[in-house]
Amino acid sequence: MKYNIRITKVKESHLSEVDFNNIPFGRVFSDHMFVVDYKNGEWIDPRIEPFGRFGIHPAAMALHYGQAIFEGMKASKSYDGKPMLFRPERHAHRINNSARRLCMPEIPEDLFLDGLHALIAIDSNWIPAQEGSALYIRPFMFANDEFIGVRPSESYKFFIITGPVGPYYPKPVSLLVEEKYARCAVKGGTGEAKAAGNYAGSLLPAKLAQEKGYDQVMWLDSNEFKYVQEVGTMNIFFVIDGKIITPALDGGILQGITRDSILKIFREKGFQVEERRITIDEVAEAYKAGKLQEVFGAGTAAIVSHVSRILYGELLMELPPVESRKYGELAKAEINGLRSGRIKDTHGWIVPVKSPVAMKVG
Repeated sequence: MKYNIRITKVKESHLSEVDFNNIPFGRVFSDHMFVVDYKNGEWIDPRIEPFGRFGIHPAAMALHYGQAIFEGMKASKSYDGKPMLFRPERHAHRINNSARRLCMPEIPEDLFLDGLHALIAIDSNWIPAQEGSALYIRPFMFANDEFIGVRPSESYKFFIITGPVGPYYPKPVSLLVEEKYARCAVKGGTGEAKAAGNYAGSLLPAKLAQEKGYDQVMWLDSNEFKYVQEVGTMNIFFVIDGKIITPALDGGILQGITRDSILKIFREKGFQVEERRITIDEVAEAYKAGKLQEVFGAGTAAIVSHVSRILYGELLMELPPVESRKYGELAKAEINGLRSGRIKDTHGWIVPVKSPVAMKVG
């Protein structure tokens, strides 16, 4: 490891308080967090310290102008108990893509990775052993200048926090096709960035969909409300007459790392895969013709989540039971098998967690 990361450990872990058979997603946090500050044009004082609250000025620019980005990752344990990361360098690369789009400083990828490895090594006992569960990892950065005025901040804080999680969607999800509200996801917009504001704008449509009995929104393009983009928390895949189709990356769709992994797996297995624009009417016509075999979402939190039904206007599309689905189940089994070490990694995606080489304090 290149960076000298100052480490202060908790006096007493609260790991024993956690019921690993009943973990609510996003509400349980591990003992430590990684923190580094950006001031005067450089990243300074990388450190691991006890997880906890921190102070923020009421004029911190992130609160007023939205300079805030994040990533979502997971750590798992191999069958022999070793902590592992899945494609961590891609997450380091993607958070910097987000930073550039929001006029924020890039964090050196080796600093990101050193802090990540050190943090997961220290809190490796927090990684659940059950397949399908994992240690969720949330890197994030926000503007920290104490200033009211529209300009990029000159100071930032970067954190990595973690927490054990079970499956994000424990059962298939239902989707409502959104024909009124739009995401901030047009070509040249912020759809490719994991910007906090993108998700804030999705909350009202998602709430309205849930009030109608649906779990999530299926987003259409913001210009014509014609082309499928993604689901609220996932990229989307359709299997139509034996072909696997997913919307092409067009500047308005998040470059999902799970999406990319699944596409590579499918192509290696010789399946017909298409990355292209797909209209919601094409999906509806395929359903009416009996050719819509599967729909599933893919993302770090969910890995693979099957879609049970889709409401598009007056048309309710009921999908086949999970037991009859070939492609989504295969993708899920492959990703989980790679993460657990049961399936040989031929891509270099699985990275063992390295022990930190750093100065320890406390």
